[in-house]
Amino acid sequence: MNGPLELLPGGGRGGRRTLAEHAAAELHQLILSGELPSGTPLRLVELANRLEMSQMPVREGLRRLEALGLVEIIPHRGAWVRDLSLEDLRDTHETRLALESLAVRAAAERFTEADAEKAAAALADHLRLSQAQDLAGARDAHAEFHFALYRASGSQWLPRAIEPVWQNSERYRFGSRLTAAMIEQNRREHQAILDACAARDVDGAETALHDHLAGAFQRITETMTSRQKESS
Repeated sequence: MNGPLELLPGGGRGGRRTLAEHAAAELHQLILSGELPSGTPLRLVELANRLEMSQMPVREGLRRLEALGLVEIIPHRGAWVRDLSLEDLRDTHETRLALESLAVRAAAERFTEADAEKAAAALADHLRLSQAQDLAGARDAHAEFHFALYRASGSQWLPRAIEPVWQNSERYRFGSRLTAAMIEQNRREHQAILDACAARDVDGAETALHDHLAGAFQRITETMTSRQKESS
């Protein structure tokens, strides 16, 4: 995976990945895709065999994912994928809202044509990959779009602060086929944020971002509530 984010394995860096980066990238995809669902024990021997590498890089890969909040590690007890819950979802949403609002307002104040081109290219990729039902590729393009905006804020720390909570929120995007209506809704919401930034409309950019995050939060909450009822 070639993620756009700094804490992701290999993200934003050139050159070859180390084995630890490769292990973290593979495990990251398995968690986000749901192949390693919440609560799954992460046993070194099993993972090393699955990834066809020794235990040492797998152990380091797990530590990297722990830093992103995707994995819990307790000495002498082991590691597992962090649980999903409505409480954690709300906490994640509110934290994202606070941090990303700061970033998008700062970005809108200083947005350039070059910033707009980068974000527009990522948005076009997101649309194309969504229509092709390439969920992993669409997820990466989605992250690239948002972080193209947040990097335009000029802050070195805001994108770094956003990244762990962003990664946690991605676990709640349950993999399923994207309908044409969902794809179009996402396109409109993202375009509204980009248009406001390009117009240097600070309040408009924040409002468009709020609407986008609120819509995603509502949809995920409804999905989780429905699943809980079905399993009870």
